[in-house]
Amino acid sequence: MSTAPLIVRKDTRVLVQGITGKQGTFWTEQMQACGTKVVGGVNPKKAGTTHCGVPIFATAKDAMKEAPFDASVMFIPPAMALDAATDAIDAGARLLVVLTEHIPARDVMTLLNHAKANGTRVVGPNTAGLVTPGEGFIGIMPAFNPLVFKPGRIGVISRSGSLGTLVSLNIVRAGYGQSAFLGIGGDPMIGTTTRDALQALADDPGTDAIVLVGEIGGGMEEDAAELAATIKKPVVSFIAGYAAPAGKKMGHAGAIVTGDRGSYAGKRTALEKAGVRVVDTPGEIGQALADALA
Repeated sequence: MSTAPLIVRKDTRVLVQGITGKQGTFWTEQMQACGTKVVGGVNPKKAGTTHCGVPIFATAKDAMKEAPFDASVMFIPPAMALDAATDAIDAGARLLVVLTEHIPARDVMTLLNHAKANGTRVVGPNTAGLVTPGEGFIGIMPAFNPLVFKPGRIGVISRSGSLGTLVSLNIVRAGYGQSAFLGIGGDPMIGTTTRDALQALADDPGTDAIVLVGEIGGGMEEDAAELAATIKKPVVSFIAGYAAPAGKKMGHAGAIVTGDRGSYAGKRTALEKAGVRVVDTPGEIGQALADALA
């Protein structure tokens, strides 16, 4: 995977593909209000105009010439996602945030392979995005709500935007703030894994402790546990899906359990063996952080 930065900074230059649509417009305005440096947008039919105070281009390649960007975020329908992603990757995007869900599996494989070959880090598909409170955000998280996000030193990793929001709310209620929120996405094939995100926060000097929000299905939490055993920062985890019936596919497309790997018990055991404190409910995260940081 690319070593391109995963944590959004106030100087990260962002291109919005699909900026003129209803969602693209709303979230661009929210990103700008939170300090995100949006430098342009893409809509082939509106090239040469201005929207949300930034120039609109026909392609990401055109944008890179006139308004250079580091990251692109896609408000693009599934059938057009591969073309849009390829355009951003070929333009030289270092980071591509793919919000779109229900992208055909073959397109996702092609997209991820093309990104890897060109050194572009992909977050998603089906991600809610990235937040650095006090600096900016990319995506569709409520970064503008001070009850959910405030600057601090706790890093958060989540496959789910809604669970990530709940956990972030509990972190702020407990008197802490976030150094960064990394929403990696809920699809079976994604560009940035839980382990990748854990490594980014382990390396971040602004992060003192890490909250890992996991879900049943797949082996990403088990893979992350191997890394957690080697890092010095305390890690607290909540795994969703304890009450899920065996053999039933739940929630995200990635929530498929095969044998013990992917099960709640398998994930919890792997994390606890690595020294991670696993809590039963999101409401216990604040106390777990206090104990870990004491």
